[in-house]
Formats: sequence, structure tokens, C-alpha cells
Amino acid sequence: MNAALKLPLPAPTLGTDRLAQLVSLTSGLSPADLYWIAAYSAALAARLPEQAGRTVASEPLAAEAGPATGRLSIVYGSQTGNSRRVAEQLAARAEAAGLTVRLLRAGAYPVRELAQERQLVVVISSQGDGDPPDDAIGFIEFIAGKRAPKLPSLKFAVLGLGDSSYPKFCAVSRALDARLTELGASRFAVLGEADVDFDTTAAEWSAGVLETARETLSGPNTPTRHASPLHAVSALPQYSRDNPFPATVLENQRIVSRDSGRDVRHIELSLEGSGLHYEPGDAIGVWPRNPPVLVEQWLSALKLDGTTEVEHDGRRLPLARWLGQERELTRLTRPLVAAQATATRHGELQRMLEPGQQAAFAALLESHQPIDLLRRFPAAWDASRLVATLRPLTPRLYSIASSARAVGADEVHLTVGVVEYLAHQSAHYGAASVFLAGAGDDVRVPVFVESNERFRLPADGSRDVIMIGPGTGIAPFRAFVQERQATAAGGRNWLFFGNRHFAQDFLYQLEWQEALHSGTLHRLDLAFSRDAFSRSPHKDVRGVARDSHKIHVQQRLRENGRELYAWLREGAYLYVCGDSAHMARDVNEALVEIIATHGGRSAEEARAWLAELLQQGRYARDVY
Repeated sequence: MNAALKLPLPAPTLGTDRLAQLVSLTSGLSPADLYWIAAYSAALAARLPEQAGRTVASEPLAAEAGPATGRLSIVYGSQTGNSRRVAEQLAARAEAAGLTVRLLRAGAYPVRELAQERQLVVVISSQGDGDPPDDAIGFIEFIAGKRAPKLPSLKFAVLGLGDSSYPKFCAVSRALDARLTELGASRFAVLGEADVDFDTTAAEWSAGVLETARETLSGPNTPTRHASPLHAVSALPQYSRDNPFPATVLENQRIVSRDSGRDVRHIELSLEGSGLHYEPGDAIGVWPRNPPVLVEQWLSALKLDGTTEVEHDGRRLPLARWLGQERELTRLTRPLVAAQATATRHGELQRMLEPGQQAAFAALLESHQPIDLLRRFPAAWDASRLVATLRPLTPRLYSIASSARAVGADEVHLTVGVVEYLAHQSAHYGAASVFLAGAGDDVRVPVFVESNERFRLPADGSRDVIMIGPGTGIAPFRAFVQERQATAAGGRNWLFFGNRHFAQDFLYQLEWQEALHSGTLHRLDLAFSRDAFSRSPHKDVRGVARDSHKIHVQQRLRENGRELYAWLREGAYLYVCGDSAHMARDVNEALVEIIATHGGRSAEEARAWLAELLQQGRYARDVY
């Protein structure tokens, strides 16, 4: 905010004390946040005469917003929070511009009202293999299905958020845009597609949508609402994605055996002085730095000098700094492949980008990091073009592995699998995990809290909880069990955990054994896929003969299918955390089989029952 701006005089009924509280609350907020608050206040003021003495709705933008013909409906589907953030910013700007807005998450959108919509904006992400966010599955299935109405009076716009390191980039938004057109709706903005560095693309697209919406919905004399700027006063900074908190490392401990083929770390960070708060189920966002050895690999492969000064987007930095702290070096993307294909004119690389070559392109993304592409298809790059071509480095999200009620509000724990492996006769690294693995007392880790409202323990502590978390997917369930113990929740807790070896990779083994002993954890079933046998202790420890195939958590689910179904039928909440590409799909199929077998349902009925649990919030997935 502009320090030269002065505070307005206190409102007649506000007073100096309340004004000081308002200034403290808004200090450090972004313009979009301030516009949202202004719109919220205006909407609240407009309703007060008719709602005196009544409780105001906690989600004003999602409340009644006038007839469909005169409002802009904004629907978002978000897995990690990015689509929600973009939709909220657009809604705030639209409200501040005087428009009537209804903002809803896709899972809460009343699909029966779709036929009456006149102006609709959808901001939605794609995840994994072109799948919609969990909370948007019902919304997407309805529009794609036979019950979807014809929409000749609807004007719409779709913005997709995706990751071009996956072959089905923005697949959900593309399909949704095509389907709405097929149903007779007309676009008032072209389909927008944003990569993981989505801010600029989303802002430009939103500006165009807002301008068109104002022309369509506003009268010629509709006034624009403005937030009154306030002069900032001394207060704690508001740390966020764009202003991360420099966290001190309290502990960085390897939690697998020395002979394990993998390195997994338990990391404790201090949040003291940050003002950050988190709940079990949330994530910590980490702004990483690329490993120096990887930067050297790039400079060597491209024969570039790291001290070369490069100017880009108004900033001038040495090339080594751009590569180390500002640019994505570990995730291969379609734009980079296309740029390399253009530079090399290599036939094989060019063919992978052609329609019908999705399988070959997916295999390339799966097996190669960018450094492999540069070495396999060499081309001359100058420093400036390289920096302009590479996408910005983005934060990585880690599920929080602690309960603030158990460990204290000033610290947070993470479970980090370090990505470091050999491929193509060279060492490969993960950006954030290697950065965190090497973090010590002299390193400050830039972090922020990413709220995950879809992955919450039941408000009713008497409900039973089933947790499925192979590998580092165990992290949020450590937080869940700590929280259930700290709040004296009366419901039972059942944990399924899987990894490679019992003796090497049993993460937090002593904690789980203590939880079983104390009664905090009621059941624990284990699957160690590389052992000669797999142990599954609950009540006692019993050996289970290994089949000819590897044992994974989905096999343990099937073995305990009757009781698992009974827990679900009696109201248990079910949580899954881990790999989206394979584990989450396999677990979902195992659950469908269990429900069909023990619930006397067809496979289709079992899927519908599980989908209903998802819509109710009783089946939640934190997958990546």
C-alpha cells in the first residue's frame, strides 16, 4: 500500500479502537483480498435493513445473489487451492465493479439450476491423468451425462489450470468447454489454459472476462465500488504464497534404516513469529532452490557461463541465479519439448508432439527430466532465450504431519521422501526434497500454509476414521492421530500403511506401536511389498504368507473388506493420501469391489455409493 495515503476519518459508529483493529486485520493483504472485503461489506450493508437481528451468511458470495439473468455465477473445482484462489479473486473484482456475483465450489453447485443460468464462469484444474478435482467429479459427470439440459441461453467462459509436465494438460477444462458448446451454450471468452505458473495467465484471462461481464450485466450508469485505501500501521506481516515465511529448521532426521534404498526425512520447522495457523489435513508450501549440482549440469550441457547477466521481466540476475532459484529445472513440459524440437529440428522429437503420439509423449515425460532432453537432443541455447523459455520455479506442497494441539502452534512437521536416483547414466534430483534434506541451522525455508478444507477430520469426534497412506502418504495421518488424541475423540482409528520393507521403511514405527498400546490407534494393517512376508499387527502381530505378487495396501483392504464395509456402513470417514497415478486408482477400485461384495451391490451401484460418500465429505483424498 502507498505509505503516503492517509487514514480516512473514523466512521461515526466505528471509533478509533475498531478502526485500529480494521487496519491491523487488513495490513499486508493483496488488492484482490481488499476488494473482496469491500464487496463483502457492501453486500452485508445492503442486507442489514432487512436482516436486523439475524445471523449473516458465512459465505455471502455463495448466498442468494439475485435472479440468474442478472448475475454472474463463478464455479471452481480445485484440488490444491489454486483454482479456488483464482475464482475468489475474480469474484472480488466483479463485486467491486458493481456486478452481482454468486461464487460456489463445484461440489456445492446445485446442478438443477444449470438450465436457468445465463452467465457462468468455471475455473477448474486437471490432475493426474486428466482427472477432475475430487470435489468437482459430480459437477463434471452431470454436465457430461444424459441428464444435462440444453443450454441455448447460457453464455460461459472456462479457465483451466494444469501442469504441462503431464501429457493430458488441462484435459478437464477442454472437455468441459467442448461439452457446454455441444449443449448449445455460447462462449463469451475463449478457453483459458494456465500452467503451474498460472498467475499472469489467470489475471489476463480474468480481466477480459470481467470486462465482457460488465458490458453484459451492468447498466450504463452502474457505479464501480472502490475500497477506501488505508495507511498501513505496524503489525505482524501476513505471510502467504507470495510472501513466504522464512522458517528455521528445528530437526532434520532420516527415518528409514541406513541400508534402505530410499531417503525419507522427518523435518520440523519453526513457525514462531509467523502468525501462520494450520489444521490437520492442511499442507505446507515450500519455495525450493534447485540443487547446485543440477545447475552445474545444465551449464555444462549447454556450455553456458553462470556469471552471465540476464535481464528478464524487469529483473537482471546472473544466469546461475536464474537457474538455481527462479526457473524450473526438474519437470519436463510440453513448451520446453516444443522449443527443443524447433531448435534441433530433430524428427523423432518433432513426431512426439504430433496428434496421435500421446503415448510416446507421455513416455518421454515419464522417463526424462529436462537435462536428459538437453543431452539427448543437443541444441545451442543462449542465456536470455533459455531463461525466457523455462517456466518459473513454483512451490511444492507437503502434507502436514503434525497437530498443532499436540506439538504446539509454533512448529510444524513434514515427512519428505528425497528424490535422488540414477537414470540415463546420470544422477537426478528433486528440487524441493533435496533442498529440504540439506536444510540445517543456517538455512531458512520459505514456507506458507495451504488450507485443505476437503481433507478434514469429522467435526463429530465420536465418528470412526479409516486412513490409507502408503509411503510418505502417512504424513497427514500422523497429524490425524495426534489430533484425535489431543481432543480426546471417542471414535475408533484404523490405519493402513504400506511400503517396501518392514525393517527398513516402516515410517514412524515406534509411534504407531505406542498408539496401539495406548488405545489411540485401534487397528493397524501393514503391507510391505518387497518382503518375503508381510506383517499386519492389530491386537497382536501375525505373519501373513506372501502371494506370488507384491502385497500392497489394496490387498490388505480386500482381506479386511467385511469389517471395513461395516465401519463405512456405520458412518466411518475414509481418507486416502499418496500417489494419484497408481495407488489412489487401485485403492478406489478395491473399495468398489469391497462395497459390491459385502454390500450386495452391482459394481455400478458400488461406484455410486462411493461417489455419494465423496460428495458427503466422508471419502476424502489427498493425492499428488
